Formats: sequence, C-alpha cells, structure tokens
Amino acid sequence: MSEELKQLRNQIDTIDEELLLLISKRAGLAQQIGKIKKSGIIYRPEREAQILTRMQEQNPGPISSKHIKQLFIEIMSVCRALERPMSVAYLGPSGTFSEDAALKRFGNAISTLACDSIDEVFRAVESDSANYGVVPVENSTEGAVGRTMDLLLQTSLIICGEIQLAIHQFLMAQQSGLSHIKKIYTHPQSFAQCHQWLKVNLPQISDIAFVTTASNAEAARQAAADAHAAAIASKRAAELFGLSICAENIEDDPKNTTRFLVIGKQLVDASGKDKTSLILSTSNHSGAIYKLLEPLARYGVSMSRLESRPSRAGLWQYVFFVDIEGHQQDQKVAAALVELRDKAAFLKILGSYPVT
Repeated sequence: MSEELKQLRNQIDTIDEELLLLISKRAGLAQQIGKIKKSGIIYRPEREAQILTRMQEQNPGPISSKHIKQLFIEIMSVCRALERPMSVAYLGPSGTFSEDAALKRFGNAISTLACDSIDEVFRAVESDSANYGVVPVENSTEGAVGRTMDLLLQTSLIICGEIQLAIHQFLMAQQSGLSHIKKIYTHPQSFAQCHQWLKVNLPQISDIAFVTTASNAEAARQAAADAHAAAIASKRAAELFGLSICAENIEDDPKNTTRFLVIGKQLVDASGKDKTSLILSTSNHSGAIYKLLEPLARYGVSMSRLESRPSRAGLWQYVFFVDIEGHQQDQKVAAALVELRDKAAFLKILGSYPVT
C-alpha cells in the first residue's frame, strides 16, 4: 500500500469516528425531545421537509442532492425511532412499489404493516393499528387511482404528505429466457404501463395468458411457483422471491412515475413550500365550475390538479378533487377557502402538506 493511500484511508477513519459521534449526539437530542413530548406526535412532516431542503441547498458536493436527501431521511428515521417506534401500513405484500414509497419517505427504521388492499390500509390507520398509511393516488401514465380517491371522500383521515416514486418495471421468471413464457402474472396498471413493450418483445404474446393480481409482489410470488410463468414487478420483488430478471425497465414511458399519499390523523403545519388538497362539489348549472373556482384566480392561488369523480350520491353527480399551491394557513389560500366554502355545495379539506 502506498503512503498516500494509507494517509487518505486514515483521514477517512478519523472522519468516520467524528461522524459517529455527531450522529450519536443527534440521536441523544432526539431522545430528549421524545421525553419532553412523551405521548405527542413524533413525525413532523413540515419539520423534516425543512431539514431536507436545507441540507440539499447547503450540499457542497460531490455527493448528489438526491443521495444527500435519502441519507438524511435514514438518519432522521433512526433518530425518530429512538423517540418512539412508528408503524406504517402499505399495500402489500413485501416487494410492492407501495412499500418502496413508504421506505423512501420514512426510512428503514420503521415497523411496516403489509395490507391486502387499499381499503385495509385506510382501516389500519383509522383503527390505530398503524400510525400512518401509504397509498397510491395517481400514475403519470395511467391516471388516478379511483379507490384511493373514493376512500379520501369517505374517511376522516388527513393527507400528511406525498411521495413521488419513479416506477421501473421488470419482467422476471424462474429462468431468464423469454421463449418459455406461457403465462404472465401482473397488476392491471403494470400491464397497461408495459403493453407496447410486451407486444414488441414477445413474439408469442397472442398465446400468453395474462393473469391479474392484486399487486406486483403477488404477481412475483405466483410466478415463483410456476416454471412456465413470468411476472411484471419491481427489482426488489425479484430478489425477494428468487426470480431471474428476463428484461429490465420495460415500462413504455421512461418517465413513468406514481404519486403516493401519506395518510394519518394529524394536521401538518406550514413548511414554506406546501400543497393543499380539497374535494368540492357544486350544483349542475351553466358556468358552475368556473364560478366555484374563480376565487382561486382572484387571490392568486395556483391550481395544480383538477379531477372529477362520481360522487356515488346520485346518477351523473360528481365531486372534484383539487390540488392548490400553498398551505391552508397562508393568507391568500385561507381567504380563497372562505369564499369556496360559501360557494360550494360541499367542501372537504383533505390536508395541507409539504411538496416533494
């Protein structure tokens, strides 16, 4: 070993020891905060968002801001766990994109609860079986997740955060070749996201049976028991179920992204860069939507999403899911919401939370 290399490694060892002491000091402070708060809320989305923003802004490199963010998420995760253990429900089983989203937001120092359906995720949080839930709400290719939107209308739970997750689909099987595939297990959205790739790359596609599953991980589990089957799922699902990768990144849109919501029971304070989600309805007459949303324009509140959904209250009656920029405590947003409440036949504020 050269003297120069030895010196560099000695410097790294010294820095590692300093890092360990600093992280331990941070963890000790987190424990003190936990004792002060006792049974209070331990997850503060607005506080964590501010920390992550500050660390990325102050990042001198050469580590990318993306990796700095994930590094500090893990540090906050282990420190948060010292205050009190925290559980997060998600659409399971293990290996789904929903689990990936939960770990991306909360880090690995949490207790996860795999649920069989989106409904069960909501029930787990409502019954306090989990502190928070992570549910998909829309995909950049396939649009809104209707069941999540329906449950947001029905539940008393609040949106506490959002997660943007790049979705990369993998074709996997017991063996890596494509010619043996006679059946593919897949979640309907995954199939839709990869339809063109499958059509082009599987000459025998007309002879392949496609079997719908409740999740990508369930697709991988079933393919693991069938020598002539494949699954469309995440790379981690292949690792969990011992499958070989036949093809990677088979999604038709390379920018394919799913937006997930964090649901819970707490109101989230302003972080400085927030979003507010609403559900609105209005009477059915000419210009009703324009008149309903006009206060947003007048107060300079930007609307980033408007989506209709059957209200289930009557035939051809709809509610509108709206995302606006800003926190409900912000002066302009608060003023616009007062007028919206007066004009709307129905208004439900789903929550204000940091933008990711």
